[in-house]
Amino acid sequence: MREAAHGFCSSGGNGAECLVLYPALRSSYALYPAGETMLRIIGPASRACDGVNRRDLMRIGALSLFPGVTWPRLLQAASSSQSSRPGSAKSVVLLNLFGGPSHLDMFDMKPAAPDDIRGEFKPISTSLPGLQICEHLPKLASWMHRATLIRTVTHNYNSHHPYVVLSGDGEATNDKPARPLPTNHPSMGSVCHYLLDVPGDVPPYVFLPDVPGYTQTPRPGGYAGYLGKRFDPLFTTCDPSFERAGGFYDPVLPMGVPTSPTLQLPRDLTIAGIEQRRTLLEQLNEHLLPLSSSPMVDAMDGFQQQAFSLLTSGKTRTAFDLSEEPGEVHERYGRNLYGQCMLMARRLVEAGTTFVTVNWEVAVEKLGGHWDMHQNNFGMLKFNLPLLDQICTALIEDLAERDLLESTMVIVTGEMGRSPRVNREAGRDHWPQCGFCLLIGAGISQGMVYGTSDKQGGYPIDRPVSPGDLVATIYQLLGIDPETTVPDLQGRPIHISHGGKPITEVIV
Repeated sequence: MREAAHGFCSSGGNGAECLVLYPALRSSYALYPAGETMLRIIGPASRACDGVNRRDLMRIGALSLFPGVTWPRLLQAASSSQSSRPGSAKSVVLLNLFGGPSHLDMFDMKPAAPDDIRGEFKPISTSLPGLQICEHLPKLASWMHRATLIRTVTHNYNSHHPYVVLSGDGEATNDKPARPLPTNHPSMGSVCHYLLDVPGDVPPYVFLPDVPGYTQTPRPGGYAGYLGKRFDPLFTTCDPSFERAGGFYDPVLPMGVPTSPTLQLPRDLTIAGIEQRRTLLEQLNEHLLPLSSSPMVDAMDGFQQQAFSLLTSGKTRTAFDLSEEPGEVHERYGRNLYGQCMLMARRLVEAGTTFVTVNWEVAVEKLGGHWDMHQNNFGMLKFNLPLLDQICTALIEDLAERDLLESTMVIVTGEMGRSPRVNREAGRDHWPQCGFCLLIGAGISQGMVYGTSDKQGGYPIDRPVSPGDLVATIYQLLGIDPETTVPDLQGRPIHISHGGKPITEVIV
């Protein structure tokens, strides 16, 4: 069921011209599926009928083009401090391994530990002398001299939401938040959109391949929370296919590509149609002239122009159109949902998108591919790790060859680690007390291992890193002061790093 439309109309003769703004279904930009457009023009242009009075203008905050925005919020946004400074990174690609990847079987192996702790896999040497990682990650092993590996990410949020890793709120309790809420802390991508100057012709924050929890229940973490839906990411959609049925602990490779709503806009949208829409905006702005001294007008105009730019931008459509890539590039990344997400991430970075999150989760309910391995841990990792090795290395190499790695930060992590002891089902259970984060690219120290866990990989014994520390580090590399505050729904200043501090040793 769709909410009622809001709009402004002018009439003349037998026709009426209406600017109709529909509530967004999946994206704060209201980019619509086939057969629908966010803006509809009916009849020829004519003189304006009724003027827009102040009462009407007070309702503008409810229009879907800028959902969640009210007059006080606009005033607050216009006057808030947006502290930024030059940063090493222009873009971020964050690969979140949804479910909790096993640090013990990937990047913090314990070969001297007892059998029920060290597991089945053998460590191999890497390009960084003295560092060993899992035998099923040979391609990434060749890049470790360029990377920073953090082995002591720790918090207490024992729940399968990307909330902690994407927002940096390490104080969240297991039952809060249980679903996306307007009171949630915003994700890093949303904060970047809020604070940084972003291009108007590409989405500044994109979430692939679909909303978090799209196969089960909606999960928090990727959204803008109290910053308002205007700063939500553009969520792509996906509908993968599978060779067989599989099961939760029996992974099957999902095939398909993420799809942007922008690619589904009518292809017959003409220049004349675009100009009609711009004419309507000009009419709207004429009604706002009595309030032209207010920052609200500038803010509203920015929302309108951004939506139009994304609606009509060939640059956006091109970034999402994977058909433009040659066959060998598709093979390099892998012709599967995860590989195609990473390829799309590279195209978005190349186009100018600031923040891309790829959330690797179960592709269809009851079909594996996730990282929540309470059973069959080693069998599932034999499926997941070669894929991870391929898609991460393809992205890193591709960025390097295109001279984009020095301006792009690539991050691989998950919401928690896994338990040191292997359980009776040959699985590992939840373990937020210790996990990993791999960083490579813009502003990142090369050839560094940061932090040490104990002999069983259960707890940090030095240099513990909180989720707030991680996001503070990322913000600083993007040129955002980690001490910056943003207003919550009550206008209270909330620190974007939640008390975290940049890890200075991992920053060049």
